[in-house]
Amino acid sequence: MTVDAIGGYTSRAARFLTMGLLVLALAGCSGFNLFGPPKIKEEPIIPAAALYQSALDNMDKQRYMTAIDTLKRLERQHPRDPITEKAKLMEVYANYRIGEYPEAILAADRFLAVYPSGKDVPYVLYLKATSYFGQIKDITRDQQLSRDSIDTYNLLISNYPKSEYADDAKEKLLVAYDQLAGKEMSVGRYYLGNGQYTAAINRFRVVVEQWQTSTHIEEALYRLTEGYLLLGLTNEAKTAAAVLGHNYPSSDWYKEAFDLLGKQGLAPAMNDGSWLAGFKK
Repeated sequence: MTVDAIGGYTSRAARFLTMGLLVLALAGCSGFNLFGPPKIKEEPIIPAAALYQSALDNMDKQRYMTAIDTLKRLERQHPRDPITEKAKLMEVYANYRIGEYPEAILAADRFLAVYPSGKDVPYVLYLKATSYFGQIKDITRDQQLSRDSIDTYNLLISNYPKSEYADDAKEKLLVAYDQLAGKEMSVGRYYLGNGQYTAAINRFRVVVEQWQTSTHIEEALYRLTEGYLLLGLTNEAKTAAAVLGHNYPSSDWYKEAFDLLGKQGLAPAMNDGSWLAGFKK
């Protein structure tokens, strides 16, 4: 081998060595491990009671997100510790408290799956239902959240009727029912205004049959009077007005129904064969 060849070989080897050292240096600076994945720093184990107390302290200071992180850490590190049940409960409450309603609902479902017979089930059901309730939109929007809140409140009331949360659940149910009734009325009025009288009547009928405690019941009976008249079903129109007058004699809606019939020479009269006859109080 010539001197020039030896010199060229040595020069190339030196360059490769330099490049290799540079790569190792860069890998070291970036924390990248060329010989396998980087080591994951192990989470230090903290006693369950200490984590729970830390979460409570943060909640007292209204640091709810920090409290939630701590509660999750407790559940992760001590899944079989009895205090974990309280941690799962507090996680539901903390998410509810800061308006993270979807997270509160998920946390409630996790609690109910693990502790279906726990003493705090009524409270968790109440928080879950009220998390649905807190997301209810105006009557022009989809009302699935209203239905979900109604289903959960009814579950609470039927299974735990003596619970301290049952009375408040009943009050919120009335509001949720009103939302569903309001949605039906809104759609019914739209159909009525567009000449789709049968479709409108079907919507008002739902309110009368299902949401009798709602604030929309009087208008629903008036709209039935109006819709039936427009279809020429005078007996049904007179019956709707009669039911309205019997149940709500001082209602402004009854006065309008009475006047509406009067313009056609008619008056409220009960037809015992009508589906409406059964709604006399």
